[in-house]
Amino acid sequence: MIFARSLESKASRTFNQDPNGKLGSMLDLPDGLRACLFDLDGVLTQTAKIHAQAWKEMFDGFLRDWAERTGEPFRQFDRPTDYDEYVDGKPRLDGVASFLRSRSIELPMGSPSDPPDAETIHGLGTRKNELVLELIREQGVEPYEGSVRFVQKARDVGLRRAVVSSSTNCQEVLVAAGIDDLFEARIDGVVAERERLAGKPAPDTFLEGARVLGVEPAQAAVFEDALAGVEAGRAGDFGWVIGVDRSGQEEALRRRGADVVVQDLAQLVERR
Repeated sequence: MIFARSLESKASRTFNQDPNGKLGSMLDLPDGLRACLFDLDGVLTQTAKIHAQAWKEMFDGFLRDWAERTGEPFRQFDRPTDYDEYVDGKPRLDGVASFLRSRSIELPMGSPSDPPDAETIHGLGTRKNELVLELIREQGVEPYEGSVRFVQKARDVGLRRAVVSSSTNCQEVLVAAGIDDLFEARIDGVVAERERLAGKPAPDTFLEGARVLGVEPAQAAVFEDALAGVEAGRAGDFGWVIGVDRSGQEEALRRRGADVVVQDLAQLVERR
C-alpha cells in the first residue's frame, strides 16, 4: 500500500472503518472517506500545460512591451518557477496580480469589460483566457487515463465526486474531455465568483464542494497538482490531501501539506 508508513496514525484520529469493506478492496485510500474533490487542470485533464503556455505567452508579451517603455531589462516568465509559485491553481485575476507583485509592477485592476489589450489586471486576465481557449480549440482536451479509471472506481464503491477548479472554463473542458458525466457537482470559477468564494490557497471552494456533496471536510479527500491547491486542502482540514506530481515538484507538494504524492491516480487503484 502506498500509504503504509503514514496512514495508521492519521486514520486512527480522522477516519472510521468502512462498514462495507469495498473502499479498501478497490482503492488505495483510508477507510471512512465518503467523497473525493478533484482539481481539474493537471489532475483530471491534460490542460495544465495549456494554461502554462498561455500564461507564458501572455506575460512574455506584456513584459517585452513593459521593458521597451521603461528601459528595464526584459526578464521572461519562467516555467516552472513563476508558474508554480504565482499563478498555478489560483483564480485568474489573483494569478495576474500575484506575478506582477513579484516583479514590483503595479497596474490598475480595471473592470471585467476591459479588452485583452488593456494594460490592467482584468485586461491581462482576459488576454490569458483568450489564449487558453484558442489553444484548446487547436489542441483539444485529453483526460488522464489513470484519473478516469480512478474516478470510475470511486463511483463504483459509492464515493461522492466533485470537481473543484479555479477555471471559468471548467464545464467546457469537462465536456470536451468526455468526462463530465463522472461528477455530481462542479465548483468552478463561475460558481466562486457568484458565491463570492475566496480562491485557492484559501479552502473556500473545497469547503463548498464538501458542503454540496453533504460531507464533512474530514470525510473528503482532496486531489491537487498545484501548490496553492494543496495548501487549500490542508487549510480546510480535509481528511486526506493527495498531491499529483506531473512536473517534478514532489517535495514542494509535501511541504505545502500533501499527505502523499503520486505521479498518477492510477497508482491509487488496487490491482487484484
